[in-house]
Amino acid sequence: MILKHVWGLFVNPKREWEAIRDDECTIGKCYAIHVLILAAIPAISGFIGTTQFGWQLGAGDPVKLTLQSAGLIAVLYYLAMLVGVYTIGWMIHWMSGTYGAKTMLSQCVVLAAYTATPLFLIGVMELYPILWLNMVLGLPALAYSIYLLYSGVPVMMGISEERGFLFSSAVLAFGLVAFVALLAVTAILWGMGLEPQFTR
Repeated sequence: MILKHVWGLFVNPKREWEAIRDDECTIGKCYAIHVLILAAIPAISGFIGTTQFGWQLGAGDPVKLTLQSAGLIAVLYYLAMLVGVYTIGWMIHWMSGTYGAKTMLSQCVVLAAYTATPLFLIGVMELYPILWLNMVLGLPALAYSIYLLYSGVPVMMGISEERGFLFSSAVLAFGLVAFVALLAVTAILWGMGLEPQFTR
C-alpha cells in the first residue's frame, strides 16, 4: 500500500519502525511507494511558490523566478533528494559493520527514506515562500526527522540503544557534511552561469 507507514511514524514511531523492518521492502519498492511520491512535494511546491507568489525581501515587490528557471531548479531539487536518500542509505550500510549491525543495503535505504518523511511533508510550505514561516515550521520537522533517525536505527539495524545512539550520531554528522557539500556544489553551479533567472 502506498505511503502506508507515514501516519504510524507520527503516532507510534517505535511500533512503526518494527513494521517497516518486517516488511523487508526492496529499494525499488521503497522508492516506488514512498520516495518518488513524497520527494515531489517540496519540488512541486517550490516551483509553484517561486513562480506564482515569489518572496519578499523587505518592503519591495515579490521576487519571482521565470518558469524555465524554476522548472530546471525543481527537477534538480527532486533528483538531489532521490540521490540523497540513496546516498545516506549507502553510507548507513557502509558504517553498519562498525557498530555490529549486519543488514542489507535495502534496509539501510528504507531507513533513510522513512527518516526523511517529515522533511518531505513540510516541503508543502514552499508553496508560499515566507522565510520566517518556513523556518518556524521547518525546524520542528527537522527535529522530528532526527528523532526518527535515533529511534529507527536500533530497530532497523538490530543493535542496542547505546550503539544505536552512536550510530545515529555518525549518520547525522554525515548528513550535515553532505548538506554543506550540496550548498558548495550549488554555489559552484551558479558561478558557472546556472544561477536562477528572475522575472522583470
